[in-house]
Amino acid sequence: MREDDYRPEEHSASGKPMVPSTPRDVVHIRVGSFILVFLAAIGAISIIAGIGWLAVVAGVAAIATIVDIVLAVRRQKERGAGEAG
Repeated sequence: MREDDYRPEEHSASGKPMVPSTPRDVVHIRVGSFILVFLAAIGAISIIAGIGWLAVVAGVAAIATIVDIVLAVRRQKERGAGEAG
C-alpha cells in the first residue's frame, strides 16, 4: 500500500465508524467463503469415493455461493460510504 493510498477512517456524528459495507454484505462474504471450503472438501472426498452425484451437487452449490459472494461485493461497491448499523 502506497502512502498516498491511505485515507483515515471517517466517523459519524455519534462517533460510529463510517464504512462502505453493511453487516449483511460482510456476513454473506464471510459465511460464503466458509461454505466454499466445506464444499471443496465434500467435492474432493466424493470424487475420491466415486460418488459422482455428490460432487455435482457440491459443484452447483459452490457456483451458487460464488454468485452470492459476487453480488454482495457489488452491493458494497455500489453503496459507497455510509454508516453500517
